[in-house]
Amino acid sequence: MLQNLIPTTRNLSKSLPSEKEMTRLLAQTMSHSNTHKNSNTSNGKSTVSNSTSILHLTSGLGLIATLLLICMFFNPTLADKFRAMSPFSGEEQTGQENKAEAPDLAMLMATPQLISQANASEIETKADLEASTNYKLIGSQRQQRLVTSWLAKRYRVANDAIDMLVSAAYLTAQETKLDPLLILSVIAIESRFNPFSESPVGAQGLMQVMSKVHQDKFSELGGVKAALNPVANIKVGAMILKDYVTSAGSVEAGLKRYVGASDNETDGGYGHLVMSEYKRLKDVAAGKSVSIFSTTARPAMISRPQEPIEEKRDSLTHNKEIKPAVIDQLAGI
Repeated sequence: MLQNLIPTTRNLSKSLPSEKEMTRLLAQTMSHSNTHKNSNTSNGKSTVSNSTSILHLTSGLGLIATLLLICMFFNPTLADKFRAMSPFSGEEQTGQENKAEAPDLAMLMATPQLISQANASEIETKADLEASTNYKLIGSQRQQRLVTSWLAKRYRVANDAIDMLVSAAYLTAQETKLDPLLILSVIAIESRFNPFSESPVGAQGLMQVMSKVHQDKFSELGGVKAALNPVANIKVGAMILKDYVTSAGSVEAGLKRYVGASDNETDGGYGHLVMSEYKRLKDVAAGKSVSIFSTTARPAMISRPQEPIEEKRDSLTHNKEIKPAVIDQLAGI
């Protein structure tokens, strides 16, 4: 009997450690499963928080883009500034340079005589321009684009037409050593960029040049009829303005002579009007925001000289010679 109990007790003592081992393993398994659940919960929370942050960021960027579009709608100059800041603006400029070469500005509305002269000297002119190292436009291309865009909006003229006139003004300024913005300011006040404008006293074209008074200056450009040629009118008007500014000693005094008020005490506000537009154009070229609706008080009407004094004397002499002939004819009747 005692012999049978001894093996049973031994078997029970052996089974106790195995039960403890099973309990330990079960506890470890439960702890691992709890840890895995906690990690999954934390990962889920972090994913939700990341999605919320991305959603908020996208909404903020959309709101900023909407505000920028609204600002550019009410202030178009901002669009030009952003375009200039863009890294792709250089590629756009390169694409424009690769376009077909534009026609010669001087050939616009030219007379047959001027066209034949230009064809004869075309090769020599190109050679001279290529050989000249000092042939550079005044101001950068970006400044010209800003000025062109602002003038087109202000005076409601097609952008391509204004671009042609601005280019002609810059080229003429290079020849006459004048500020191209001053030339454009005179054009703006004189004709508002209408190349076919004509005053009651005979001033014609963009710069309202008295073609009868300055016939000699149009002789090389096809005659007096070239006064309505935009490029020829700008060139002659700039030459006249340059002579007046040089002889008078200042821009203001030169403008007074240009408008025909040299013998008057004042120019009726003409100089102030041109200089105000000149200041606005300089601000535009500098990249500043200038309203296209800016106004300045209009000057009093100044009458330009209608014809040279020598022509008036000739006409008076001619009338004196006719009168005796008329009297003799009446006496014979």
